[in-house]
Amino acid sequence: MQTQRYAVVTWDQLHRDARALAEAVMPRGPFRGIVAVSRGGLIPAAIVARELECRLVECIGVVSYAQEAGTQRPPEIIKAATAAGDGSGFLIVDDLVDSGATARAVREALPRALFGCLYAKPLGDPVADLCVAKVPQDTWILFPWDTAPLFVPPMARGKA
Repeated sequence: MQTQRYAVVTWDQLHRDARALAEAVMPRGPFRGIVAVSRGGLIPAAIVARELECRLVECIGVVSYAQEAGTQRPPEIIKAATAAGDGSGFLIVDDLVDSGATARAVREALPRALFGCLYAKPLGDPVADLCVAKVPQDTWILFPWDTAPLFVPPMARGKA
């Protein structure tokens, strides 16, 4: 049985990585606009938009997980990025490409856009044009919006 690995991304790290993505895509611009993949790409897209001084930020809503945590289903676009047309001159931003299923659905909807993400796993990496960091397929990334700081008592309190 394989143990699940976790990688915790802090707000500071997310901000640094989003700025690194902006720096990496800047030579490929200027962009007419940015398309954030909802929900994980919303915050990175806002940071990238700021760094690129891009005011047109569109959103594409994709559902690929069932209510039961971690249960994947075929991706369904529930909100199209209509302002982006076929994606020409647009940058798609997401937090992570995992299996690549969501990214393929977004690419199909916006075939002429550039696709950038913060993190990529091996199965999804070929779907993105560029990413900031690659992570193993068996690693679950804990984003700052998915976690909360908790009080941890001093170790001495646990010893009798």
